[in-house]
Amino acid sequence: MSEESTKYFESVGKRKEAVARVRITPSTRASFEVNGKPSEQYFPGESLARTIREALVSAQTEQKFKITVKIRGGGTHAQAEAVRMGVARALTIYNSGFRSLIKKAGLLKRDARIKERRKFGLKKARKAPQWSKR
Repeated sequence: MSEESTKYFESVGKRKEAVARVRITPSTRASFEVNGKPSEQYFPGESLARTIREALVSAQTEQKFKITVKIRGGGTHAQAEAVRMGVARALTIYNSGFRSLIKKAGLLKRDARIKERRKFGLKKARKAPQWSKR
């Protein structure tokens, strides 16, 4: 195999506790694989499928890449958003001309909201025990 045929572009997307390592390889046959499974099997449902393909749709490159994702942590929605960000970042590495299209769609922004830690003396991050006057 030649070096040109195995060239890929890699990036990382994060959301809450989910971390997605995304590799895109230019290919004639499009495929989307998440943790060794087809994306339709890993992310069942229309809304999650739409979320992970959002960057490809905004760059108008839906049928041009073999995409492989390794993901860990978080829930299904956070994982889908992490994949979306990873794909968006990988596409900008592949072709910097896509950056303006993807940025306009708001897909390069890292959503930094994470779960707040529990504080001493409280039941949760902010929930206090019931107060009693006597």
